[in-house]
Amino acid sequence: MNKHTTAVADTTATFEALAAMIYTADGFDQIYQGICEAAVRLVDGCDHASLMMIRRGQPETVAASDDIAAFVDRLEREVGDGPCLDAIKDESAYVDSDLTDGSPWPTLHERVLAETPVRGMAGFRLINADQKTGALNLFSDTAGTLTSRSVDQAILLVSFASVALLAAQEQQSARTLRAGLSSNREIGKAVGLMMAFHHVDDDTAFAILRQASQDMNLKIVDVAREIIEHQNARPPEGS
Repeated sequence: MNKHTTAVADTTATFEALAAMIYTADGFDQIYQGICEAAVRLVDGCDHASLMMIRRGQPETVAASDDIAAFVDRLEREVGDGPCLDAIKDESAYVDSDLTDGSPWPTLHERVLAETPVRGMAGFRLINADQKTGALNLFSDTAGTLTSRSVDQAILLVSFASVALLAAQEQQSARTLRAGLSSNREIGKAVGLMMAFHHVDDDTAFAILRQASQDMNLKIVDVAREIIEHQNARPPEGS
């Protein structure tokens, strides 16, 4: 197997692993971490990677391949400027492959050179349902190693990640909807039991259920489950 064939196989295996993880992950944190680790494996010249997302209107690092990537993200947020923040705002990819030869972000450039081993960086925006949600950030310890090939590889990964995150969000929404419907059924059943037991209408039965929830400091659905379980545990009448 030649070098090119091996590289293609490695790339395919990485994407397959990412896809499998997305559909089995317990939450988005695991997916975010997987994307960062994939960037280090897939993108030429990338030694560290992070994922910065907009949360509550502010950029926040949600995952990083290591402490160096997380630290550079923090520097960028402190100075308020850099390729990662610019990538979130705009559609373009922002690349500075050689920080030792000046930079469009002079304040950040000085701090990165002084405080980290990073000598090249790039930011690629993530798109989620046409919303500017975040950026994948790549860092190199060797000046000039983030090349045009690296950019192509990063764009491919970001495109995959954008689609994957959207799919994961839709999957989570479906799970949330199913859970909500299940909870509503349990609450409805409990209300019906209380209507029959107390000989009251549905509004009064629900008010009793809600008051019990407050008194017991439990969610209404948990109180409903207790009522249903208690009813199911009762012996049949006449036995």
